[in-house]
Order: sequence, then structure tokens, then C-alpha cells
Amino acid sequence: MATGGKNSHSGSPQYTNRLIHEKSPYLLQHAHNPVNWYPWGQEAFEKAKREDKLIFLSVGYSTCHWCHVMEQESFQNVEIGQILNENFVCIKVDREERPDVDKVYMTFVQATSSGGGWPMSVWLTPDLKPFVGGTYFPPEDGIYQVGFRTVLLRILEQWKRNKTTLLENSQKIMSALLARTDVGVRGEEVPPSSQEVTARCFQQLSESYDEEYGGFSESPKFPTPVNLNFLFSYWALRRSTSEGARALQMALHTLKMMAYGGIHDHIAQGFHRYSTDQRWHVPHFEKMLYDQGQLAAAYAKAFQISGEEFFADVAADILLYVSRDLSDRSGGFYSAEDADSYPSLQSKEKQEGAFCVWTAEEIRWVLPDPVEGIPERKTTADVFMHHYGVKEDGNVNPMKDPHNELKGKNVLIVQYSLELTAARFGLGLEQLKALLAKSREKLYKARGQRPRPHLDTKMLASWNGLMISGFAQSGAILGKKEYVDRAARAASFLQSHMFNASSGKLLRSCYQGQDSSVEQSSVPIHGFLEDYVFVIQALFDLYEASLNSQWLEWAVQLQHKQDDLFWDPKGFAYFSTEAADPSLLLRMKDDQDGAEPSPNSIAVTNLLRAASYTGHKEWVKKAGQILAAFSERLLKIPVVLPEMARASAASHLTLQQVVICGDPSREDTRELLRCVYSTYAPNRVLILADGDSTGFLYRRLPFLSSLEKKDGKATAYLCENFTCSLPITSSQELRRILLP
Repeated sequence: MATGGKNSHSGSPQYTNRLIHEKSPYLLQHAHNPVNWYPWGQEAFEKAKREDKLIFLSVGYSTCHWCHVMEQESFQNVEIGQILNENFVCIKVDREERPDVDKVYMTFVQATSSGGGWPMSVWLTPDLKPFVGGTYFPPEDGIYQVGFRTVLLRILEQWKRNKTTLLENSQKIMSALLARTDVGVRGEEVPPSSQEVTARCFQQLSESYDEEYGGFSESPKFPTPVNLNFLFSYWALRRSTSEGARALQMALHTLKMMAYGGIHDHIAQGFHRYSTDQRWHVPHFEKMLYDQGQLAAAYAKAFQISGEEFFADVAADILLYVSRDLSDRSGGFYSAEDADSYPSLQSKEKQEGAFCVWTAEEIRWVLPDPVEGIPERKTTADVFMHHYGVKEDGNVNPMKDPHNELKGKNVLIVQYSLELTAARFGLGLEQLKALLAKSREKLYKARGQRPRPHLDTKMLASWNGLMISGFAQSGAILGKKEYVDRAARAASFLQSHMFNASSGKLLRSCYQGQDSSVEQSSVPIHGFLEDYVFVIQALFDLYEASLNSQWLEWAVQLQHKQDDLFWDPKGFAYFSTEAADPSLLLRMKDDQDGAEPSPNSIAVTNLLRAASYTGHKEWVKKAGQILAAFSERLLKIPVVLPEMARASAASHLTLQQVVICGDPSREDTRELLRCVYSTYAPNRVLILADGDSTGFLYRRLPFLSSLEKKDGKATAYLCENFTCSLPITSSQELRRILLP
């Protein structure tokens, strides 16, 4: 229970609860609340049943702004803590550690209220069935919202007076949720028409597209890499059509406007979570690993397609941020940086965005030097402030700053093109680029003197998988071996710290421990479906970038384990969780691509790639069965599953195997590989046939033994269903064929 006696002079905590024994940064943030928190587990469940008490379940994550607010207002309140401790069993869950628990109860909250979000607040019966739920509650009653104290007392009164009715209602709610979340085939369904699905998905994206600023809503605006990946693939299949041209324009314009906007950290690199406005200007300032991984790959592909160095620079910018600020020395990647921080070392309260925003005065102080060689007497600050839209009284719309935290402050946004700024001040283009780059370096150093936001050093298998893909794909496309090496180092980290070789299972999470060691929680959390699919995808991407078949071999091993743990043989597709956990009331299948793609969407492409690397045709069948299971949703509203819509095209067309016969250390082989890496061809896999007949690929794909180098030169073959084209030794000819 919460214990302790505070000494106000020593600063020792007054209360300590069971969360002190956890590893999750989010749970540890609540370890000194006066609330007697339990982690999700049998001890809490048994207490609720034994004492016939309701459960209060609070779910959040360590970089969640409103989670911090509710903790300060309610969970640090001694009187509210007393009400909770005397009448409820209180459970805290980190949604990033336990996405399974979060998904079950968020489905309930979304079905029974006006929306969802975090912190999520749900009241459960002792047998874990939900009956009331919401998100953030203020501590006391206000004009527009009932206070948390009042909600607690009303629920307690209902439990005392109408327990039987509450239990009956909770059972009815669970039955309705079971029916609502059932995803599977009905009878002998076949995969939907790929052409119909992709055309409708494009139409729906096109209708919601913002022509001026890019993106797919007015506000708030999210990066949604799944939409961009779909548009790239749609263009690749319709290059010569007006629809294809529009798809590419939509994706590239969105990526440019995001990179110009305040959602992009122009000083310390990387991208914030989302924009609160239509212009991508004022962000919610937290930075998430899953965004960085997906956006690095998206910007690299934009460069691959367009040839514009601008996109390559943004990809490199993201990877610099992750390498510097989100990397553990063991090789893994941290989860997130918080939005809130102390404005100064003397500050008592954190503010959102404090680490990132600037007053005009601060910029003038850091950049006072006069600009040489121009007619007007201007300082570096004048040029910088003009280019990045800095105003003397701040550039944040008060409507986007409800708590006045950004009053008088500036969120940097590229206001003018380099050409316009250069012309305005009479500067040469290269001179301006150098001036802005040097200014950003100086501001970065100045920003480094501020208190940093909280860093969530939890390492998740799924998000590490997304980041490995970002490094591997960017490394291959940009020709940067150091990125591929960083991806390989992270994959080795996963194999060492988040994989149980004896069981063949992935683990969900691990943590930065004392002395920068890597630690596991006392009861390790096994991987969920999303961990498997994102890691498998990462290993395929890493194989193609490094041509090291050890990653391919591990990916195939994990695919078999994924099938064993999660496949639904009756309704088809994969469940998000294993069947073994009795505390989970629903075994669900995610049916929406969001900030991250849904696991089944990625699984379709993974299965097709795995089949191409192994000849295991059962995986092609499974890919079709997933599409069949989601057929109704794909035909009606494919815009909620753009990644699966994209995968349906790959399933329909059959993946092309690009086989390169040669020695990767020789220039002729490297030239053919550069041709493949520089060409955007989404529905293909790359295979290196190096002549090692005992290797992984040769043992699974016997046809490789029949392919030879022509005239002693590195040779490419394009194969479908293991039937291959005539040999190709010219990179120009290979490019022509790869770009139909």
C-alpha cells in the first residue's frame, strides 16, 4: 500500500506504492502517488474479488500531456487518493507495455462515449468487465464536465445500491463488444477485387486531401505514413495516368509541407507527434519513435521517386535525431520524448513545448552578428527570423494555445522559399544556406542549456522494428552503409535482449537499467502480434539492405512462430494476442491503420515476401485469407486500411523476385544493386545469389542453382513464381524493366 512520511526539507517522497517495483517509466511516475496503485496482474484481481470491490483502471503513457495533468490534479490529491484506496482496487497500465489491455478497454470507451484517448479511465467489476468509462476528468465539477471526485462517489453509490443491475449490464456490454469486434470470413469468402479496393481508397483519400497544405484533414493533422505509402504504390501501378500523377503529387506535397512546418523540429531534428492546426505549424510536441521510423522511410522513398535532394536531407535529419537522442548504447531505440519540460532551471511547473519554442529576443541574443556583403544593415537574426516566420510578439495563434503556455513564443516554420529569402536580403543561395545552417547550430547549442523533456527509455520490440526498417530502407536508397550498420546493430540488440531462443518467442519490452544496462521486468511481457509483424518486416528490409541471410533466416523462424501463436484457423487473419491470457476478455483483430499500420495489414506483405524467399506457398494462401477476412471493410471504407489496400495489390500481382547473381564486393554486382535500390518498385523482393549452395536461400529455392552469371559478369534475373527471365547484365536495361 502507499506508505511513507515526507520530510519536506529532504524532499523524500511521502508515499510509495507497488509501482515502485516496476520498470515502466510511466508506472514509476505514479509510484509516489497517495493512491495505492497496483500493476495489472493477479494480486490486484484477487484483491478485488476477495473484498468484492470495483476496479478503477487508469491507462496512459509516460509522454502523455493530459496524463500528467490528471496525475497532478487528482492522483496527487490526498483526499481523492483516500476515496480511491478505501473503495476501489486501483490499477495502473502503461498502454505501450500492454497494448492488449489498452485495446480491450478503449474499444469499450469508444463504443459507450463520444470518443477515446488518454488518460483512459475505466471502472470494472471484480471479474474485469467494464461498465463506465471516460478519459480525462478534472478533479472537481466544472461548468461543462463532472469532476473526478463526483464520478467516484456516484459510481460507489450505484455499486452499493444496484450491484445486481450493474453486473447484468456489464455482461450485456461484453456480449455486444464481442459481436462488434468479431472480424473474420463469413462462409467461402475470397479476397476482394484489388482494383476496386485501391481505386476506392484513392478516391476517399483524394476527397479528404488538403490541396493547400497537404495532409488529409483540417486539424488536428497527423503524419499518417500509411496514407503516403499507399499513394506511392498507387502511383507506381498507374504511372502514366492522371490518377497516378495526382497520387504522387498528394504524397510529395504533404511531405514537403510537413518538413516546412513546425511539426518538424528545425533545430534538433525529428518530427513531433501531430499538428494542432491546418498548416502543420503548432505541434503537440512529444516525439515518438514509431513516427521517426516510418517517416524516415517515407522521405527516403520520396527521394527515390523524385530525385529531389530535399527529401534525402529530411530522411537524414530524422536518422540523426534518433541516433543522437533515442539510441541506447546497447543498440536499441528508446520510445519517446515528452512534450512537457521546465522552461528554466528555476521553474516549478512544466510547460508544453518549453524546450522547443523561442522568443524573438532569445534569437536576437544568440544570432547578433551582422550579415556581410549586403546593402542593408541586417543581423543573422533578421535573416533567420524572416525565413522561419518569427514575430516579435510570438507567432502562435491563441486559439491553439488554450493554457497560454506559448504566449509571446515562436514555433519555427519555413515561411519563405530559400530563393525568396535570398532575394529579400540580396544573398546568394549558397551563402543563405550556410547562414541558416550555422544559425541552427548555434540555436541547438543554446537550446541544450535548457532543461530537457523526460525521455522514455523503455524499448519496445515493435517500435524498434519500425525504426530498423527506417534505417535499413534509408541506407539502401541513399547509399549510406552507416545506416544499414545501425539497423543491423539494433537487430542484434533485439536478438540478444528481446528474444527467447529456447521458446522462439519475442519479448515485448525491456528497459534502460542502472549503469546503462538493459533490464527486464520481473514478469517479462511476451510479444504481441504487432511485435512479430514489425520485427519480421524489419528483418526482411535489413536483409535486402545488407544481403546478410542471417536476418532472413530469423525472419522466417519468427513467421512460423507468429502463425502458431496468433492465427485464427476459423475466421482467418491473426489475433492481436495469444490465447493464453485469461485476464483479457476479448481476443481482437485490429481493423484500422492509424499512427502505426495494423498488424494484419503488414502481415499480408510479410507473408508474400516470406513465400518469395522460401517457396512456402501456404503463406500466399494465408495472405489471401487475411484479405478475405477484412473484405467488407476493404470494399466499403478502405481509407481506414490503406496499408492493407496497398498489400491487396501486391497479393493480386504476385511479387517479382529480382535475383542478382554475383559477388557483392565487386563493382559490377554493386552497380546492379544500386540500380535496384534507386528504383521504386514496391511489389518486388531482392535476392542475392552468391553461389553458396549450402546457404539459406539455396536450400529453400532450388531454382537459384540454375541461374548463372553471363560472360563472367554480375547478372540479374526477374522471376515470377520461380520462373525467370533472360539474363540481364546492364543496369540501364534492368532499370527499364523495373520501371514499366
